Amino acid sequence: MHLQFYGAAQTVTGSKHLVRIRDHSFLLDCGMFQGRMENIKEKNTTFPYEPKEVDYLLLSHAHIDHSGLIPYFVKRGFAGKIFATHATKDLVGILLVDSAKIQESDAEFMNKKLDRIGSTEPRIEPLYDTDDVDSALALFQGLAYGERHHIVDDVYVTFLDAGHILGSSLIVLEDEKEQKTLVFTGDLGRKGLPILKDPVQVDKADILITESTYGNRVHDTVENMEADVAKVVTEAVAAGGKVLIPAFSIGRTQEIIYLLHKLWNEGKIPAVPIFVDSPLSSNATEIFIRHPECYDKETFEAFLLQEKNPFHFSNITYIREVEDSIALNDRKEPCIIISSSGMCENGRVLHHLKKILPNHRNVVMTIGYMAEGTVGRRLIEGDKEVMIHGKMRQVQAKIMKMNSFSAHADKDELLAYAGSIHGLKQIFLVHGEAEQSKPLAEEMRKLPGSPTVTIAEPLMEVDV
Repeated sequence: MHLQFYGAAQTVTGSKHLVRIRDHSFLLDCGMFQGRMENIKEKNTTFPYEPKEVDYLLLSHAHIDHSGLIPYFVKRGFAGKIFATHATKDLVGILLVDSAKIQESDAEFMNKKLDRIGSTEPRIEPLYDTDDVDSALALFQGLAYGERHHIVDDVYVTFLDAGHILGSSLIVLEDEKEQKTLVFTGDLGRKGLPILKDPVQVDKADILITESTYGNRVHDTVENMEADVAKVVTEAVAAGGKVLIPAFSIGRTQEIIYLLHKLWNEGKIPAVPIFVDSPLSSNATEIFIRHPECYDKETFEAFLLQEKNPFHFSNITYIREVEDSIALNDRKEPCIIISSSGMCENGRVLHHLKKILPNHRNVVMTIGYMAEGTVGRRLIEGDKEVMIHGKMRQVQAKIMKMNSFSAHADKDELLAYAGSIHGLKQIFLVHGEAEQSKPLAEEMRKLPGSPTVTIAEPLMEVDV
């Protein structure tokens, strides 16, 4: 078994890891590099292997940093099968279409700008368009959780619930001929999070490729989540302010909607209007409704047994049209606005930030990971002004960071998960910045059996 790392090696984006077993190759994820990083276009258009020579693609979950380059990979020649859970297959369809439309729109805008100034520079081309997305989606094959699927020769794959977002999975790749088992965590979730089931513990494996996003951090407890949100919302409304929640369209948006619904039912937050301002979030929420098999016991008992929809209630409005989004900024009364993007880098949330940041009565409540260099990262690090739409904006609003919401396992949870896998000989840390992965590596070397722990580097290759 031969491994080759490319994306999500000493960074938290662009997940791609190639596994070669004899004459066959399996790509774990095909994610897009995101954020403000050097040579990002080159990173997204260059592969250390020819796409047409890759036989199978195994997708851990739908987030763009794990799935976003699939249409481009197909455009470049990949023609093999793509395996994912049924829920991931549904979610990735809307995410990739959205990604293609954004690229097409951005290219059109930039090309018009070049035309206006009479530039002779080459015109901008999107990485892929909606036709490329259709070609990619035709290659998908959905698998159920726990189904041990024979791929080729003596190689089998099983998807187990990773508890990160709807449909997210741990990928178990077995080579029966060599009697070796590799586990790829994708993004490993946490126990006790709203809506989804807890991550499934793998009992035995030889090789583990695991994320390390929060490898040197311990999250606030999930139990504090409800009280923390109720306090922030209640205090902001009492001050006459608004609460803006930047949130990823898939996963975090549905979690905060679920929690606000629960708090509203229990009378723990004021009955203020709640707006979900993101067409993609609205579409994703409809897919969440279609997959109740992924819900945990609490969600099932609190809502489904009572024939209630956890994502719809009288105080919530889903915003799709641009005109309705713009109108939100003219509201004077307190309200809660949930909008994307989660890292405050693009999308409708930027327009809301321009209005909300200058007012000390308002609150920006962050509930997700913010990559280095993003507007969201600057806000949580305490910058007093941030660049939005080409202009520096003063930050007067309160910035509240909610660590309990993280859908990524923290240091203790990652150590506990790896430490419960029997027979583990080698661990490779991916999807983490150096300040997180290095301390985690030191701790993992102390696990039972003293496994070899390696922090994956870009383009690193190793036989296992």
